[in-house]
Amino acid sequence: MEGTPQHDSDKPGEVTFSSFVLMVGTTALVHLGVTPDPASGQQKPDPAQAKQLIDLLGVIQEKTTGNLTADEASLLEHLLYDLRVRYLEAAKTE
Repeated sequence: MEGTPQHDSDKPGEVTFSSFVLMVGTTALVHLGVTPDPASGQQKPDPAQAKQLIDLLGVIQEKTTGNLTADEASLLEHLLYDLRVRYLEAAKTE
């Protein structure tokens, strides 16, 4: 609609903080073997790669503290918790 401001979520394909965090989180899930690799369709766990991505999200959380919206901070916190729990479960089976 002309004259109506658009929000970031209204623009398909635009990279937002939340979409970036979800992209990194999804890639970590692939490396944890939770979801198949979209390119090959196979599940090939690589816990070392998953840990690097989880640690990266942790650094992002630390460096953005106080600069995120409540929704962004909550998304990052919950995603990190879930990924860390899944990583610990995957590490037990190695």
